[in-house]
Amino acid sequence: MRFGGTRSVAATTFTHHLRPEHFMAVIRHHVGPRLSETAIHNGTVYLSGQIAEDTTQDIRGQTREVLGHIDRLLAEANSDKAHLLSVQIYLSDLANFEGMNAEWDAWVAPGNTPPRATVEAKLADPALLVEIVVVAAQRS
Repeated sequence: MRFGGTRSVAATTFTHHLRPEHFMAVIRHHVGPRLSETAIHNGTVYLSGQIAEDTTQDIRGQTREVLGHIDRLLAEANSDKAHLLSVQIYLSDLANFEGMNAEWDAWVAPGNTPPRATVEAKLADPALLVEIVVVAAQRS
């Protein structure tokens, strides 16, 4: 019922197509006051932007560290790099593209490269060279 008792065909159709999996809970890991590191819903894993803790490293070192964080968080969520659905990479300077790609190419699962975008962006801390956001499917 909608708008004072008038039945809406669109609302009826939408309700008719809802299935139990639409009501699954959102599971969050590493929850802080501002963000969660991981959210899982309906078999999809969403990671927050991952950054290096050791900002004294060059682009290769920071990228390696970030990819390690991603491996760990995906494993906690019953996923891995072979199940990546999409990736966004933010570089503080596109001059670091080659160094980041060297680490990415050594890490990514051959034959399972995800859709990916790489952009230059001003990151939250000037010492940060790379931030990576991923979405992945859980393993079945």
